Amino acid sequence: MDKELNLQEKLEIISNSEGAGFAYDIVGIEKEYLKSNVDKSSLPIKMLSIVGGFMSTMAFLGFLLIAGLYESEIGMVIFGFLFISVAILLNKKIDKLIVDTLSISAYLIGLCLMTFGLAQLEVDENVLSLLLIVISLCSPLIAPNYILSFSSVLIINGNILFLIVNNHFYNLIHIYISIIATGLSLFFLNEAKLITAGKLFSKLYNPVRIGLVFSLISSLIFVGKRGLLDDGIYYIWASSIITIPVTIYIISIVLTLLHVTDNKTKILIYVCTFLVLLPTALSPAISGALLIILLSFLVNFKAGSAIGIISFVYFISQYYYDLNFTLLTKSIVLFLSGILFLLFFVFTHKKLGANEKI
Repeated sequence: MDKELNLQEKLEIISNSEGAGFAYDIVGIEKEYLKSNVDKSSLPIKMLSIVGGFMSTMAFLGFLLIAGLYESEIGMVIFGFLFISVAILLNKKIDKLIVDTLSISAYLIGLCLMTFGLAQLEVDENVLSLLLIVISLCSPLIAPNYILSFSSVLIINGNILFLIVNNHFYNLIHIYISIIATGLSLFFLNEAKLITAGKLFSKLYNPVRIGLVFSLISSLIFVGKRGLLDDGIYYIWASSIITIPVTIYIISIVLTLLHVTDNKTKILIYVCTFLVLLPTALSPAISGALLIILLSFLVNFKAGSAIGIISFVYFISQYYYDLNFTLLTKSIVLFLSGILFLLFFVFTHKKLGANEKI
């Protein structure tokens, strides 16, 4: 009840500021507001639904293996297409959380069956990956369900990474990271425009956002963990050409929101930020994780902040572990970095606190 009153008060404030010509559908807004609150509170349940769907998929595929379906390549392709169609139809017709586990299970089973069937028919791996990307791209457009859309983003990302690794174009990972980092930043910065662009965009925004966050992290692992690929990735610093400038740009937006107007303070913050990020040029995963944290802070995306912090800690630990220095040198580097971070915190806390008092 308090939330409804708070919503009405906000609408009245907006109406008064906009003037007599401003009109709104109070019933429709309250309905969408209550529905969005339900969706936000059930995010952990949605993640469990994805895990449950994956486990159900593995169990059902095991049953099909015992039943002998894998002996028919055409049968697997046909059943795969049927499962995918049923999953999309369920998501389009029934908007209930309880149906999500069933639909995502059917969707994953369909993709697996179609993949196995086409693979046994000796379809080229690259063509198969492109087909999965097209299916995953079209599915959310037909049925913009949260779990289906989120899973589709991950499937698209996984197949793109597969294409890069399978064709031994390892250094293309830098271009891919740059595209995702830039796209994710634009996605966060244009949140209001995307949500209000239409009903389809408003439904796809949240699942695509969290999906892009996971996609960026999974891509950063390739440059954050040395020796992950046998042939290796050269020019590790190449990804930093995008991640560091974009991170500094996001910091400038944060400073504007925090009403930091003093030029000397801003220049000092930029210099300190550059000095902190410069040693991470050989580990773009660190600046990439920091970018996720800043973007999540900018739009108050708590799940993204948690994911960014966890990945940030991991990538720093991995960077420290991969340093070709003695243990003493590593300790000195960590000690000096810690002092620099503490000084940065004290300085920003003092300056921002002074601005808040003013």
